[in-house]
Amino acid sequence: MSTNPSNPEEMTLDELREEIEDIDREIVELIARRTYVADTVAQVKEERDLPTTDESQEEAVMDRAGENAKQFDVDENLVKAIFRLLIELNKVEQREKR
Repeated sequence: MSTNPSNPEEMTLDELREEIEDIDREIVELIARRTYVADTVAQVKEERDLPTTDESQEEAVMDRAGENAKQFDVDENLVKAIFRLLIELNKVEQREKR
């Protein structure tokens, strides 16, 4: 991405956009890691003949998400909504693999 040094505001905007691109890539990488671990959990549950859904564990995840949101001063409802979506995506994948 080229920047125009004669216009520092534009350069700053380009740098900020690059930073967002990097963060977005990291978010996707973390989602992929989380999905991999969740798949491994599902395999362990299947081997041990345990139920796929564990509501107390899901509640603990949501509680942690809310606490982390507060710690980083991010909207708690938004963070919980994202985690609900992640949990649902993992459930769909686990059902498809069974």
